[in-house]
Amino acid sequence: MSAHATDLPPPLRPLPSAETPRDPAANPVLFRDFVQPEVTDEVVETARALPSRPRLGIPQDTQFHVLSFEGPDAYSRIGGLETRVAGLCEALVGAGLDTHLWFVGQPDLPGYERRDGMHLHRWCQWLSKYHPRGVYDGQDSKVPDFAGSLPPVLFRDVLLPHLAAGGRAVIMAEEWQTADALLHLDHLLKGLPAKYHNRVRLFWNANNVFGFERVDFKRLGSIALVTTVSRYMKQLMQAEGVEAVMLPNGLSPDAYLAPDRAAVNQLRKMFAGRIAITKMARWDPDKNWLGSIEIIAHMKQLGLRPLLIARGGLERHGLEVLSAMHRAGLRVAERDHASGLRGLVSALSDTASVDVLHVTKHVDRDSRRALFRASDVVLANSAMEPFGLVGLEAMAVGGIGCTGLTGEDYVMPGRNALVLQTSDPSEFVKLYMPLRSDPEYEASMRRAGRATARQYAWPEVIRTALAPRLGLSRVD
Repeated sequence: MSAHATDLPPPLRPLPSAETPRDPAANPVLFRDFVQPEVTDEVVETARALPSRPRLGIPQDTQFHVLSFEGPDAYSRIGGLETRVAGLCEALVGAGLDTHLWFVGQPDLPGYERRDGMHLHRWCQWLSKYHPRGVYDGQDSKVPDFAGSLPPVLFRDVLLPHLAAGGRAVIMAEEWQTADALLHLDHLLKGLPAKYHNRVRLFWNANNVFGFERVDFKRLGSIALVTTVSRYMKQLMQAEGVEAVMLPNGLSPDAYLAPDRAAVNQLRKMFAGRIAITKMARWDPDKNWLGSIEIIAHMKQLGLRPLLIARGGLERHGLEVLSAMHRAGLRVAERDHASGLRGLVSALSDTASVDVLHVTKHVDRDSRRALFRASDVVLANSAMEPFGLVGLEAMAVGGIGCTGLTGEDYVMPGRNALVLQTSDPSEFVKLYMPLRSDPEYEASMRRAGRATARQYAWPEVIRTALAPRLGLSRVD
């Protein structure tokens, strides 16, 4: 440790080591080996263009801390937030930056883990043990625990030694659940000499408007740069008197991997004679599931033989959606599947007598890419979408995305995607059928979608949107 450490308090406890036992009240400390699966798929052109260690315009002595309720564990993986923080952290690690992800972790996994160069800190595990239904189960008790116990450990055990050695740091907190933790951390930082706390930058990001009534935006805006993911979200926040800077979502390198060609061909043979439409979203009214059912029912009435591959979540709205399917006269089949791409392909066979295949298990990334590429359309037509990551993921592998028009800043209607702007189910048919009857138009849209997706690779987002803002996140 450098001579600068003399005016800093000593750490509360030693830095994590493999020998230290797990204590729910202590800093997470266990290591577990993780073997990255070998990538054997051919990488598409967009991925090959990405450098292996991108230059992000961020000094190499910068340490990143990302605070999020969601994380990579099955318990913590709910939706787009997990995808965002995973992609962001992977890009930072890929650039050689020391990166820590602090999240509400699965209770039976190690409290601390080093995985592919990333530091994973699982928090609130003692509470998660009593709330087994996922990261947001019991969140009213998890939020104060996260805010009260996490900042002192991050501050004293990880951040201070780094600052004492002359390093810089960026703290990025996601969603309302982490706002109080960021305020607590700022309070601790203000106890340091200026030469230390002036080297720390604080960010707080909103992916949607949930929980805004619980956030003290006046205090938060005074200590951190408030960001959000789209122009649409920026406008919603401005209407609430909150000024935010855009920091869009990005895509991880694996989003650009070519899907398994044999699996794609097999799926297309299975879908032959049908219009295969995939929709993956939480069972949430904002995701416009009911409007999607109206589209499928309308197409069936027209004799177009649609096939909806539907993957929802655990939310109660799913019961209403499934009931709506039956009321519309759609034939629904639930399909369980073994893990992996082969399991999903097998589960999606025998479609002749059904209109909707309800997939009841998690669909992994390899399977998503293959399904998005093999489908005629990926339906991401949310009524209210802060960003719309699914549509962009579909475009990245050459799929046809069909979105709404709220936070999907990346869409150009009729050029790189189909865009629905009304609640009339016939709108989809009027937009899609010309595409289906013109192979050159379809191929052009797929190429344009992939070209657009390339601009949203996480290294590019960090370089162009985050790095220039690092000097503006607090008043020195």
